[in-house]
Amino acid sequence: MIIPGFIITWLTFPGVIIHELAHELFCKWTGTPVVKVCYFRFGNPAGFVVHEKPTNVWKHILIGIGPLFINTGIGFTIAMLAFSLKGKSEILVGVLLWLAISIAMHSFPSRGDAKSIWSAIWHKDAPILTRIVGTPLVGLILVGAIGSILWLDLAYGYGVTVGVPTLLHVTK
Repeated sequence: MIIPGFIITWLTFPGVIIHELAHELFCKWTGTPVVKVCYFRFGNPAGFVVHEKPTNVWKHILIGIGPLFINTGIGFTIAMLAFSLKGKSEILVGVLLWLAISIAMHSFPSRGDAKSIWSAIWHKDAPILTRIVGTPLVGLILVGAIGSILWLDLAYGYGVTVGVPTLLHVTK
């Protein structure tokens, strides 16, 4: 079944918002001034963070991959809360699991994030180590972006929010 990406984005808008908040949070943590933020909109891209150039390329990489850590952690935490409420309010559990999956499935950095990291690691002043680490990282980000066509982002979100808790035996 083919569902246009913008519909998936609309249905999982909390994940987009947290994704952009993660970029903004990593900007603050790295001391990188933020110029403009759009947490969610009905357009392409669905959200964005414009920031000044970080003081070093490692900070640039951290800002780009920040959603991987934040969205994964928040999605997993909400799922654990949902499973702790199982048997008390099935509607609340369902809403919390939708929220958890929506957030976790937006963990992958975007193609725009990959492009930004690529530019930073291949800048003439970038250290060789950032190229060694950053090049395969950008490749993985692009694989994730392409994989979203095959629902890889949903599989990741489900794995983080249902698969891992199931393996930990907390879903009962």
